[in-house]
Amino acid sequence: NEEPASACRVADLLLDIGAMLLVSGAHCGRVNRNIERVAKQWGYDVELFMTFTGLSVNVRSREHPGQRIERFRRCPLPGVHFGIVTEISLLTWRVLEKNLTIDDVERRMEEIKALPHHPRLLVLLGAGAACASLCVLAGGDWVDGGITFLAVISGLFVRQEVVKMRFNPLIAFILASLTTTLIAGCDAIYHLGHSPEKALATAVLYLVPGVPLINCVIDLIEGYIPTAVARGVFGGLILLCIAVGMSLAIMFLGIHHFHSS
Repeated sequence: NEEPASACRVADLLLDIGAMLLVSGAHCGRVNRNIERVAKQWGYDVELFMTFTGLSVNVRSREHPGQRIERFRRCPLPGVHFGIVTEISLLTWRVLEKNLTIDDVERRMEEIKALPHHPRLLVLLGAGAACASLCVLAGGDWVDGGITFLAVISGLFVRQEVVKMRFNPLIAFILASLTTTLIAGCDAIYHLGHSPEKALATAVLYLVPGVPLINCVIDLIEGYIPTAVARGVFGGLILLCIAVGMSLAIMFLGIHHFHSS
């Protein structure tokens, strides 16, 4: 039989698992369940304290109650990568069902960290197609949908570039909203489509922070109040930035009312 892993090693691994889940868009309850599943299987009790940008793990051995290790790690602002969330969840279940060793889990975690994001072009085209389809479903014609498609691709490209330059993420949302609304607003200025207001309304929907807001509600229901409040405030700030970008663009274009034929 293999010797049990040390508490320090287990604490570092559990912290790694929890941080990856938080950064990839998991809500607090899911993080807690995944970490406890692994810790109990290896004979440890674990206590977690989660914040919006940090995670603290306190690990105690059941065989040696005096052996207690605490670790803390700051996490970047959470994004969305449900592939990583799914793979880590499956890994923790394999620990329970197949009794994986810590070496197996550490090796698999390195593979999960290396999982690529979706190709940039696919993300741009997917977001553009989604918002363009919503525009058409809302009553716009194909011209409105085409302008929405172009506006979304341009705005998302700007946001990606600003994030890449490591500016404040909220600035990226303002500039993306501004770019998208400037392009979508041309539909209203030149009366290109049947319902230009539909293009303006649906073009910025790709910026709406759905995951933080949904996780905020889940965390509130499950009792993780501090993290829920932080997620809600962050989601509200993003919505405010979207509104600021739209307002600036509408002011620049001089749009005061819409004409629908």
